[in-house]
Amino acid sequence: MQSLKLVILGRDGILNEYREDHVKAPGEWKPIPGALEAVSRLNHAGWHTVVATNQAGIGRGMIDMSSVNAVHAEMNRQLMAQGGRLDAVFFCPHTPEHQCDCRKPQPGMMLDIAHRYGIHLKNVPMVGDTLRDLLAAQAAGCEPHLVLSGRAAAIGDEQLHAMLGQVPGARVHADLPAFVQFLLERDHIADSSSGALER
Repeated sequence: MQSLKLVILGRDGILNEYREDHVKAPGEWKPIPGALEAVSRLNHAGWHTVVATNQAGIGRGMIDMSSVNAVHAEMNRQLMAQGGRLDAVFFCPHTPEHQCDCRKPQPGMMLDIAHRYGIHLKNVPMVGDTLRDLLAAQAAGCEPHLVLSGRAAAIGDEQLHAMLGQVPGARVHADLPAFVQFLLERDHIADSSSGALER
């Protein structure tokens, strides 16, 4: 049994506003309202959080490693200001043409996370905003969650239904704060039913 409570988060569209032209500098990293506070809530409830993100802009030469590091330093700075933290950031630098095993929808990053933390992924929630994220969660054995704050915000009900049909068991939330509320309420119910709550 694993005691570590871990959530895997996508980055663009989940923590920060998605940009078609990639986040190339710290000033372009704009948090989605409530997302950083949501991570802080998770942390204070005993959850560890890691990011798994495709960053094809590196492979396309649009952003270099020093810029990626600067963006993530800014992300962590803003998170810390809200009392939150990320344990680690895992990213795939490849383009789809590389056909690597780490770019979502492949499960490579999640398997790396499992290896790093010595855990099984069966009960690990993974939060994304695309079908690619849901398929990666499914392939890795994670619990798939979709938020409608990023790219999924633009899809209609029919497309959403078709997407969810490909990933049975996936849950949908308005945004990261809504996911966190769901997770913490589920935790509370589980603790209550097991008699783990103190009187």
